[in-house]
Amino acid sequence: MDFQKLCTFETFQQLWSHYGHGGNLQDVIDQEFTRIKGITYLDHAAATLYPESLVRDYCLDISTNVYGNPHSHNPSSRLTHDTVERVRYRVLQHFNTTPEEYSVIFTSGCTAALKLVAESFPWRPQTESEAGSHFCYLTDSHTSVVGIRGLTSGRGVVALPVSPQEVENRAKYEAEGEDVICQTPHIFCYPAQSNFSGRKYPLSHVKGIQARRLYPACDHQGRWFVLLDAASHVSCSPLNLQDCPADFIPISFYKMFGFPTGLGALLVRNDAASILKKTYFGGGTAAAYLSGEDYYVHAANTSDRFEDGTVPFLDIIAVNHGFEALYRITGGMHNIQQHTFGLARYTYMLLSSLCHGNGRPVAQIYTEGQFESPSTQGAILNFNLIDSRGRIIGYSQVDRMASLYNIHVRTGCFCNTGACQSFLGISNQQMKRNLQAGHVCGDNIDLVGGQPTGSVRVSFGYMSTFEDCQKFLNFVAECFVEKPVTVDQVRLEKLKTATAASRDLNEDPPIKIANGETCKVAEKEKMPAEASLRGFGHSDSHGDAYALTNIYIYPIKSCGAQEVHDWPVGPLGLLYDRGWMVVNGNGVCLSQKRAPHLCLIRPQVHLPSNKLLLQASGMDTISVPLENNTPMHTSYKVCQSKVCGDRVETVDCGDEAASWLSDFLGQPCRLIKQSPDFTRDMRKRPSGAATPASLSLVNEAQYLMINRASVELIQKLMRSRQDDCEGDQLLDTQNVISRFRANLVIAGVEPFEEDNWSHLIIGNTRFVVAGQCGRCQMVGVDQDTGTKTKEPLMSLSACRSGKVTFGVYLSHQLPEGSTTASVLSAGSLIQPEPHTS
Repeated sequence: MDFQKLCTFETFQQLWSHYGHGGNLQDVIDQEFTRIKGITYLDHAAATLYPESLVRDYCLDISTNVYGNPHSHNPSSRLTHDTVERVRYRVLQHFNTTPEEYSVIFTSGCTAALKLVAESFPWRPQTESEAGSHFCYLTDSHTSVVGIRGLTSGRGVVALPVSPQEVENRAKYEAEGEDVICQTPHIFCYPAQSNFSGRKYPLSHVKGIQARRLYPACDHQGRWFVLLDAASHVSCSPLNLQDCPADFIPISFYKMFGFPTGLGALLVRNDAASILKKTYFGGGTAAAYLSGEDYYVHAANTSDRFEDGTVPFLDIIAVNHGFEALYRITGGMHNIQQHTFGLARYTYMLLSSLCHGNGRPVAQIYTEGQFESPSTQGAILNFNLIDSRGRIIGYSQVDRMASLYNIHVRTGCFCNTGACQSFLGISNQQMKRNLQAGHVCGDNIDLVGGQPTGSVRVSFGYMSTFEDCQKFLNFVAECFVEKPVTVDQVRLEKLKTATAASRDLNEDPPIKIANGETCKVAEKEKMPAEASLRGFGHSDSHGDAYALTNIYIYPIKSCGAQEVHDWPVGPLGLLYDRGWMVVNGNGVCLSQKRAPHLCLIRPQVHLPSNKLLLQASGMDTISVPLENNTPMHTSYKVCQSKVCGDRVETVDCGDEAASWLSDFLGQPCRLIKQSPDFTRDMRKRPSGAATPASLSLVNEAQYLMINRASVELIQKLMRSRQDDCEGDQLLDTQNVISRFRANLVIAGVEPFEEDNWSHLIIGNTRFVVAGQCGRCQMVGVDQDTGTKTKEPLMSLSACRSGKVTFGVYLSHQLPEGSTTASVLSAGSLIQPEPHTS
């Protein structure tokens, strides 16, 4: 069966019988999730989507009822108090327990709930007569769990990481010692479901740890409490606290309902609540206290005791509407679990069977099983893609390409370093070396020395559809599979028949692990992709003549270019380049990623009149001063903003420009200019630069330079791909150049030779090469029309291994003591200096 036939709903139904929630799922999407039309949202493990009826009903509720502070006793306050208590009961009911067994403490999220336990637990340091407390956690745990270690380490408490295998492998089903004698409190924390791989850990571990039958409790006397991190699990699966009476269960509601954000809860087993001791006490937590004497009696009710100050009662009221919508649309968590697992299982089966034309697998799946059952696997699929030569494709490249297709995925390590290290085979020393190489959590450095630093995760929610799976799989086949697309039929047939009951552990272990056996590659196959392109795109001329062909400035960040022939070099780069930017109503910088029509604004710097002209089709031209030498008008306020994570100080350019931009872009906007008194330096000093270069509102460096020979290569690649992309219009040279938004365009000899330069002289001006420019989906914006296309990023990704780059950053500093700026002129000769080996 070929791949396209496998990507049909008929095939899905043959593989899994549960789809939807009893009604027509498409009707639900059309009624409740109209905003995701055209979007393939596959990041539900991070935050699921809220149905529109939830927000409508909630807004109607709070706009027709008066909810007062629940600490008062007037009618509006009593309404709030009663409603909040109703929500507490609803939370407990959802997890099949009662107020007699558990208390609900509202927090700002799962992390705050974990922190509450860490700060309130009566940790005991070791003494001569008694062993100290242990904080034990599964290595496959979220950062917010491992972070408890930061608190316990200062209190003389042993922190013990436990691998998933050790819990049962080192079990002693008759605990050593008598707990009657030793009551030292310990905590074991583990996730009900891994947020990395979706693996579900046995809920029976709860009772096993409490009874000291399982490791590490079996090795240490005392009273053992279980902290069950349920945040990932409860998003798509039922949790029955009658079966697993954990002592502390943190959750976040946005992972269940999508709304509200910033609200979670800690469920505390009442039998364990008394062990938690608070030091700080806030409003509403005291039964009595004296301000002039150290006298305080805490509230008797567990929830009251730990909810400092006024709870976010309007957000809590929204949770009630979350439950209403969830059960009305789906019928309950069992239906959600069956539906989402089916989508994840189908995607896993096809992705893990997908092969390149040479028979090599396309994906490396990080899982402990083969998606046999929803009792052992959640609706999460974690993987890295592999090219036809067996090399890992960096997750940043996959993420950028997915954005072109409007597919939303998650990449990185997902705040779970333990699972990331285990699956990707990254040692502790390698993690430290990656940090030294510049990689930090959450960045886009996806490969260090050819080895992955993270992976790609797709996850499903109750509103996910078969079409989401289909679009994702077709995206992988189109962008990352060497044609012809093939399928490992033998593996697929085995997966079809695999079940938890019949799985034979002695046959064919799961194809899971990152460190699997690699086939030998023929010598001719080993040739790097870029090396094979050498000579493919360069001109026939092999002379040493390099010239500057075009100069562009972009006065307003992310707006249209202004081509100039001769232009002054200022202290921040080309004079007035990216000196202004557009921000939205919240003061956040707008870029073409979110507002592609910014490119249709054509600002022009007019030096003789000291004006910046704002021009766009259908709009009257207005102007703002380049330099404002008059006393600052009251509306020209100083404000703070951010560019690429850096804080910048800016000046507002007034109401006329704001009104003009708002009218053109169809949303509240303002024009701001970098404050002349503010200095922002490059984060990384280029090799050979005496001091860091100062920046305008650019992202990373003063100048961006591209090579026409590299552009021509990309054009040829696009032309060669055109047969596989019918209907795509071939982009002309100027169109491609404009998409890369360079300041300097040169006529070089070889494609990408600029990557190997360390310095260059343009005319009489010397520049330092500050690194390569990483590219994203913004190059897909046609700068003439504002429309988006998949090219040239697809062709660029196909020919650039590792990080997808195009062009190099340059830095220039005026000679010390120089008062006159140099001028760059189009047509100037260029003298490149390559890196010395």
